[in-house]
Amino acid sequence: MDPSVFAPLVRFGRETCGDPAAALRREWLVTNGLGGYASAALDGTPVRRYSGWLIAALEPPVARTVLVGAILERATADGVTCELGALDRPGRGRDPDGGRHLEHFELEGMRPTWRYAVGGSLLEKTAWMAHGWNTTYVRYRVLRGGPVALEVTPLVTHRDHHQLRPMDGRPITTAPLADGLEVSWPEVATRLQLRGAGARVTPHADGTAAGWVRGIYHRVETAQVLDEVSDLAVPGRFTVDLAEGAAWTLMMSAEAPTDLDLDCEAALAAARARDATLLERARSSGADTDDPLVRQLVLAADQFIVARPIPGESDVGRSVIAGYPWFNDWGRDTMISLPGLCLATGRFDDAERILRSFATWVRDGLLPNNFPDAERAEPAYHTVDAALWYVHAVEAYRAATGDEALVDGLLPTLCQVLDHHVAGTRFGIGVDPDDGLLRAGEPGVQLTWMDAKAGDWVVTPRAGKPVEIQALWIHACRIVARFCRQRGDDGVAERYADQGERAAASFRARYFRADLGHCLDVVDGPGGDDPALRPNQLFAVSLEPDLLAPDQARAVVAAVTRSLWIGLGLRTLAPSDPAYLGTYRGDQVSRDAAYHQGTGWTWLAGAYAEALLRTGTPAADVRARLDGFADHFRDAGLGTISECLEGDPPHRPVGCYAQAWGVAEVLRALRLTT
Repeated sequence: MDPSVFAPLVRFGRETCGDPAAALRREWLVTNGLGGYASAALDGTPVRRYSGWLIAALEPPVARTVLVGAILERATADGVTCELGALDRPGRGRDPDGGRHLEHFELEGMRPTWRYAVGGSLLEKTAWMAHGWNTTYVRYRVLRGGPVALEVTPLVTHRDHHQLRPMDGRPITTAPLADGLEVSWPEVATRLQLRGAGARVTPHADGTAAGWVRGIYHRVETAQVLDEVSDLAVPGRFTVDLAEGAAWTLMMSAEAPTDLDLDCEAALAAARARDATLLERARSSGADTDDPLVRQLVLAADQFIVARPIPGESDVGRSVIAGYPWFNDWGRDTMISLPGLCLATGRFDDAERILRSFATWVRDGLLPNNFPDAERAEPAYHTVDAALWYVHAVEAYRAATGDEALVDGLLPTLCQVLDHHVAGTRFGIGVDPDDGLLRAGEPGVQLTWMDAKAGDWVVTPRAGKPVEIQALWIHACRIVARFCRQRGDDGVAERYADQGERAAASFRARYFRADLGHCLDVVDGPGGDDPALRPNQLFAVSLEPDLLAPDQARAVVAAVTRSLWIGLGLRTLAPSDPAYLGTYRGDQVSRDAAYHQGTGWTWLAGAYAEALLRTGTPAADVRARLDGFADHFRDAGLGTISECLEGDPPHRPVGCYAQAWGVAEVLRALRLTT
């Protein structure tokens, strides 16, 4: 299906484009399927260290490196000269203030498109990345009027996307190309291609060492009490004259020249064709892509699925970037996201490759918690739930595809997961022989999804027997028992089934508290049982509906609705709790303190929707609770779903502006309501 026939769900006129406060709180994102990306504020301002027009994944999906941090653009028509972009400069505000000339912004799929009034002319700009390549294209086209004289100056650097860098004395070197410049740096292998056919190219005056734009201010970093100023180098500029209807494209790439698609119009057509293919695949699998909310989420989902090499194998696997702009791929996030990102969108091949890829990373029955920024480094394994979510993802894949062959191949890994948990594995994870429940925890380690840690301080340690871990453990035991029984291994199946049923009996006896009207969050913790009202108990309703009696399940959903539901997700702690923190601001320690102590999370909308359905809420009413995400697409991360929201009204979006499991779980919930 052709996405161009639909009106954009995300679009703004001068009422937002011309309002700096409104424009600067909204950020666009394009990605390349490798972990690379480009992003900035709505008007192009680099508001954070992660802003830039080419952030290349030099060791996909990691080693993400800012190469083009900003672009200065000047257009002249009818005797009027307009600056199109903007930089923040300490003490000077936005300089130049390109937002004054921005007339219209919209997303075509996930591609940002701008329209600028230049004298009597209308100039359109579109940005996208080539899928599978560290290459960004920015296309300029005169829609009305002309001629327009265009001057474009990319500003370059070579730094890890987590670290701002001032001018450091490492001069860049520029070499002329037939249609642009090649930029290089001492002691690094990267070669940056800046190319634009048909333009006049003017290198920096001395042809080797660039000038610098100093003191670029990144306002989001200020709010987070982080380093906030960087410098960018000026390698040269491109100038071109465009008549009405004419287009010119700047290509920025870290790829070898032989790998570049120099036909920029064909590259844009390929990006649009990819959108159409993704939507058609989703429609063929049953997604209602006539629904604007579903359609936008299908395209947003594509941004998170990335290539990841499998050690010792020639095949390139798949993984999921947990969130942009700063997260890498995480095991827990990947497995929670897989049903929504892949199965709800018909991307069954990607789901299979993710599951096969992660099987190679299982150690001592555990799945990696997260992968480091260096591709060859060993991942961390401090998670109690990632491997259990992996079992769930395998069953979800089988249910969606009927592919029993993959289950055959992965079943030894699934049995290994369960056996290690029964015997006991790292971080105090193991079955308590007294009651069959799964305990976990050791000092200084955060193991559940509520994993904030500031220095040595684990904010929500949840050591003991967390409620959702029991639901996941029982769920995993039942799944693997069923797999084994279907394959004739009745003895092993019985053993796993017994483990699950013993844990289920203990769960029914211990977790629901009638005097509270909801479940305990943790039992047998260092300080005893934890009665805090948190959203984790929903998984006892959504994953295995027989763990609670019907009236108990309804009570749980009612308690969560009253105190935790905030329209786009669930608070992590009830406001009535003395430990509740309703704002998520300030330095890292302040933000970590609130991360799971009241901050709302969008991904929990999936379990909430499923729990509502299981307890009798009509599908239409559940769907109505999800409609607010269409408005959310026009705030924070444009066209996608944020990681978190402040617990206090008006529930300002915070955290990552694009989060995989938020997109995935809303997609999955929408499928459940159709």
